[in-house]
Amino acid sequence: MRIILLGPPGVGKGTQAKLLSETLHVPHVSTGDMLRDAAAAGTELGRKAKITMDAGQLVSDDTMIGIIRDVLQMDKCRHGFILDGFPRTIPQAQALTRLFDELHLRLDAVINMEIGDEEVVKRLTSRRSCKRCGKIFNFLTDRLTDSSNCPSCGGELYQRDDDKPDTIRARLSVYARSTAPVKSYYEQTGLLVHADASGSIEKINRAILALLNSSRD
Repeated sequence: MRIILLGPPGVGKGTQAKLLSETLHVPHVSTGDMLRDAAAAGTELGRKAKITMDAGQLVSDDTMIGIIRDVLQMDKCRHGFILDGFPRTIPQAQALTRLFDELHLRLDAVINMEIGDEEVVKRLTSRRSCKRCGKIFNFLTDRLTDSSNCPSCGGELYQRDDDKPDTIRARLSVYARSTAPVKSYYEQTGLLVHADASGSIEKINRAILALLNSSRD
């Protein structure tokens, strides 16, 4: 299957993408990983993206589409993929549609993971990052306390600025403005399905799989 996951920061797209990847036997393709891999590989597009990211700027749509084109043509994506983190705007969605047409790929479903803003704030403000190894943990799921050190390496845990309440609410506002039109775009194609992302990880996963099975019928 070829699937796109939509949803605000903190909704659990990455977690569900990994579970779906294991169940459906198709790779989880996240934009963050794609950018890091392309930069590490030293491809022309990767070098361009790295220069942009090092300058603290957003990678252009043309560069992102080029990197996605390269990834979707790899053997690992031959039987499908789960795309996480793209598209976020109408121009990106339109460019992705053109790319799928060019590569003769059929999109099976766009899953919109929905959750209330305050639940997102609760989840993200509970996150802590390790200063030493960079891993991210959550007080709600990882049984940590304010005095805990990193369970992996023993490093100091801290709260990133973008995991603070005011910043999270600002990010959610930006997401709502930019991505609401994307949901409408895919709704018009008949591919958009909505998944309640407010329950447990297992419950959300079962709901998404049920939606996918329904879309196949």
